[in-house]
Amino acid sequence: MSKIILFDGTNTDMWTNLDGTPINWILEDGAMTVNHGCIVSKVAYGDAHIHLEWREPDMPGKTGQEKGNSGVYIHGCYELQVLDSYGVDPVGLGDCGAIYSLYPPRVNACKPAMEWQTYDIYLRAPRFNDDGSVKTPAYVTILQNGICVQNNTELYSVTPGGTTDKQVAEGPLMLQDHCDPVSFRNIWIETL
Repeated sequence: MSKIILFDGTNTDMWTNLDGTPINWILEDGAMTVNHGCIVSKVAYGDAHIHLEWREPDMPGKTGQEKGNSGVYIHGCYELQVLDSYGVDPVGLGDCGAIYSLYPPRVNACKPAMEWQTYDIYLRAPRFNDDGSVKTPAYVTILQNGICVQNNTELYSVTPGGTTDKQVAEGPLMLQDHCDPVSFRNIWIETL
């Protein structure tokens, strides 16, 4: 196992824009905040434990997908929704903790806007046959703020909007720009 620090609050050297150019997200007070474009890690990984923290902006006049929307794309192709879903009941396929469009979170584990939250993502990457077809799909277990929101969930398909439309054995972490000022900090990957 090796731990790779993707963001420690001091610089964004481990990230690029989708086209490979330097990112221009706002770096302030040990956090980076969404600003013009999705970003991807320079590191690709397979099986991994991924940790990150994020903070929702306070947007009281907004609802649903317009309220603090972003996403964490595991392997660049499976979106773990980031959204201000505090108090939403029942939670759905587009709420925080969902594998967007595939699975809702098991429970709503959200904190209020402006509080730091955590994701701990445990990924078993897909396995492939010699011909490139998927032999075994990816599986993911996700803790949000220490609460299990996805439990050994089968990722049978990619989700929309990622870096690829195919499942991959290794891929980057992508953080989504959905035009809301969501902040991120303390991001690392431990390969398994």
